[in-house]
Amino acid sequence: MTQRLTTLYVTLAILCAAVPIDAQRRVTSPDGHAAAEIRGHYEGAEDPVYVGGTWIEISYGRPLKRARDLWGSGRAYGRYLNHGAPVWRAGADISTFLMSDLPLVINGKTVPAGGHTLFIDLKEHNWTFIVSDWQPQQRFNPGDKTKLWGSFGYTKDKDVVRAPMTLTTLPYVTEQLTWEFLDMSESGGTIAFRWDTMMATVKFTVPKE
Repeated sequence: MTQRLTTLYVTLAILCAAVPIDAQRRVTSPDGHAAAEIRGHYEGAEDPVYVGGTWIEISYGRPLKRARDLWGSGRAYGRYLNHGAPVWRAGADISTFLMSDLPLVINGKTVPAGGHTLFIDLKEHNWTFIVSDWQPQQRFNPGDKTKLWGSFGYTKDKDVVRAPMTLTTLPYVTEQLTWEFLDMSESGGTIAFRWDTMMATVKFTVPKE
C-alpha cells in the first residue's frame, strides 16, 4: 500500500470517528418480522429440502422501551401507548399485520387465510387480542378513511376475532418489542408478544385438511 493511500485511510478513519453517534441516522422502530412454516416435509437424504409448507407471518414496528413507564396504572393504563386511539397497534408506525396461508382458529372463531391487522385492547390485568379486517396504510394519509395508520380510526365493526390473552410477568426486561411464535406443531401453536417485563400470548389451532 502506498503512503498516499495509507494517509487517506487514516484521514477517513479519523473523520468517521469524529462524527457523534447521535448524528448517525438510525431507525428507532425498525421493521420486525415473525414467521412459522408448518405442514411441510423434508425430501432428500443427503441435503434435505423442506417442501410443501404453509406460512404464518406477522410484520410490525419494533419500538424500544428506553426506560419508559409503558403501561401506566388504573384508569390511565394503556393511554400512553394508545396516543388517543381506541386500541393499541401493538407495535409502532404502520399497523401490525398478520398474513397466513391457511385459516387459523382463535378463541373458537375462524380467521380466514389472507391478511389481517392485529391490535391489543389494553386493560390492567386484562389484555384482548384483536384480529381485524381493517387494512393498513403503507404511509400515513389522514384523508384515507378506508385504511388505518396504526390504530387511529379503528372501529369494532371489522373485528374477526377477539380473544383474552394470557399475561405473564417476566423476570427480565425485553428492550425491543417482539412478536414470535411458540410451541408450533402441525395442529397449531401460540402467538406471543413480549415487551418490558410483559409477555402476552394467545393460542391458535389449524383446521384439519
